[in-house]
Amino acid sequence: MPRIVFVGAGSLEFTFRLARDVLTYPRLREATLVLHDIDAERLEFARRAVTRLISESGAPARVEATLSRQTALEGADAVLCTILVGSTEVWRHDIEVPKRFGIDLNVGDTRGPAGIFRALRTIPVLVDIARDLERLSPRALLLNYTNPMSMLCAAVQRSTKVLCTGLCHSVQGTAAMLARWLGVPYAELTYRCAGLNHLAWFLELSHAGRDQYPALTEAVLSRPEVYAEEMVRNELFLALGRYVTESSGHNSEYNWWFRKRPELVERYCTHGTGWNPGEHAYILSQYQRTEKTWRDTAKALLDDPQPLDLARGGEYAAGIIEAFCGGAPYRFNGNVPNHGLLPELPAGACVEVPVVVDRDGLHPIQVGRLPAACLPLTALTAQSEDLAVEGALTGKPELIFQAVAYDPLTAAVLSLAEIRDLVNALFEVHRSHLPQFQHCRAEPGGSTRGRAPLAVTTPDE
Repeated sequence: MPRIVFVGAGSLEFTFRLARDVLTYPRLREATLVLHDIDAERLEFARRAVTRLISESGAPARVEATLSRQTALEGADAVLCTILVGSTEVWRHDIEVPKRFGIDLNVGDTRGPAGIFRALRTIPVLVDIARDLERLSPRALLLNYTNPMSMLCAAVQRSTKVLCTGLCHSVQGTAAMLARWLGVPYAELTYRCAGLNHLAWFLELSHAGRDQYPALTEAVLSRPEVYAEEMVRNELFLALGRYVTESSGHNSEYNWWFRKRPELVERYCTHGTGWNPGEHAYILSQYQRTEKTWRDTAKALLDDPQPLDLARGGEYAAGIIEAFCGGAPYRFNGNVPNHGLLPELPAGACVEVPVVVDRDGLHPIQVGRLPAACLPLTALTAQSEDLAVEGALTGKPELIFQAVAYDPLTAAVLSLAEIRDLVNALFEVHRSHLPQFQHCRAEPGGSTRGRAPLAVTTPDE
């Protein structure tokens, strides 16, 4: 009977969906579902929700809930991580400080200055979780759902021996969208997708053995409703020749072309962003509203007299766990270290490629060269994230400055001196949440001096 642990189980709706998927697999129906969170109230709601789910599904599963991470992880077979380090009152600075410097963000949780500082807060916690696993359950599989995906997974993969991959629904979500545009059944669409999380490219796209890229080009150019649904991504596709994963809201932040001037934000980023409007800090606003109303949402789920929807969703996690616990091999797109998988990207960088999982572990599939037009942006992003991860693990603030300096959107808006000021401002506002940088002193006035260093002091200075 597998022991499946949910770390950050207070993310109630996500925990509910993943637990529901687990119970749809025969091999997992007798699992022990272990819920862990540091918020007792959220944890209790999650326990009640999963208990109801088990009851209505008729599965002989068990549920446990604990505030102790060590208790939860001991004896684990698989661990799903959905944590958020710091409230929205902390996260808001990732968005608001760059805005003061002229950088307008829509999401701000994956890369660039906001994603990097979110990573700096989260990496120590996730690495601690992984080290607990090394000690308590060294054979367990860690499945991370927390953003920024690439940087968090890279930190764990470099710092520990834990078997870890990161999961995101952007590959299968984009594939379903493209199938809808092309008018073909999603189950019949075949593809090969690789790159970085939120910046992976559909290298091949076919149906019944026929390349679908000519039909996709025609749909984007001739059907206004298709072009308008994903304006940023469609512009990237028409320019670079391959379709990229994740929404236009996210992708508008990852390059030089769309958010560097207000008129470009209005033209490309405000109306055609698919799943979210392109307003400034949209996702932060959603989280802030959720923080205020989560109790009502939880009670509505628990008190709804209608039977629960027990159908399996589109997330990879349950299928991976089923295969890892002895079921049939399962193929998915996951985030793994780059050991020759994409040879033009940095060795050891966290890349998103096809992976097969079975009882022996994770088996990433070598992809080869990316299309020439897609490589520069992808490689630069991977190198910037490498600098950020190394800075997070070593506590070297200069590496963080360099990582932000190479972020395409930041560099399109700010000078190097202004970027140093931005990084200093983010260090200052987040000082209490960055224990690995406790002796970093934010230097003021970089924009006037031009080369103000980030100073690191020792405790006795």
